[in-house]
Amino acid sequence: MLDAEEYIEQAHFFGKLAEAIDDNRPLQDILTTLREEALATTKLPMAIDFLRSELLHAGGIGAGVDRLGHYFAPFQGYVVREAERDEGRFDLRVGLRILQHQADYRARGASTAGLFMFQLEALCRNRLSYDAGLEAVAQDPAFDDRWRDWIREVRRQIGLIDLADLIYLRSEYHEQRLAQRGERPAAMPATLFGVREGRIAWATRGKDPLLLFSALQRQLGYPTVPRTEPVDSTTQLIPQLVRRIERLETRLKLFEDEQQQGIDITKFYGPPESG
Repeated sequence: MLDAEEYIEQAHFFGKLAEAIDDNRPLQDILTTLREEALATTKLPMAIDFLRSELLHAGGIGAGVDRLGHYFAPFQGYVVREAERDEGRFDLRVGLRILQHQADYRARGASTAGLFMFQLEALCRNRLSYDAGLEAVAQDPAFDDRWRDWIREVRRQIGLIDLADLIYLRSEYHEQRLAQRGERPAAMPATLFGVREGRIAWATRGKDPLLLFSALQRQLGYPTVPRTEPVDSTTQLIPQLVRRIERLETRLKLFEDEQQQGIDITKFYGPPESG
């Protein structure tokens, strides 16, 4: 785990990197500029230097993020690797926005449950691999051994058992309901979620998991996962409209000339051929 100022600088770095990619600037130039912006009292400038050298040698920064395991979390490296895959559909800009929001959430004091739900929703919404993705999540230093064991259990059971059920069975709300009925067993698995998370999971059982994520965000203030923004077609539509209007004006001018005195075709003559 890093200090808050490190996560603040990481959030700034990933956000500015996503903005610069939208401007179609060379990635190595972007990294050089962002290195100057990063606080020298943090470790981010050294990390950027390493990523830039990795980019020049390997053509990407995903492997560099993985090799900086003492600074970047395994989930960050997994997201960048997936975004850089040529055969994948995961947009690098969306991946960088995900890392920006995650770093910002960590800087504000992320809860363990909120961090896990954010990372899981990022996998769900972008159709990334649960097998490799949840293994990267389990290796995050924010989770202790109890969480790691449960995340790997979710990795094996997701798709077979409802996600809401998996959360509800590890919540304090489940324990309260068992105690009210006098059915609480002597040995129960470790509780990972609170009462409110358990109530929300109980209320969304059998429904789309995205509804569970949305309810947790509304009720508990969990961070939202960035989504792919639709392409703005107005940037291409306006030039096309301008060219069509110019063609219409030319046709209208030819029609007016024909009605008044006829069309002077000599002005369309080209220069005489040489020789």
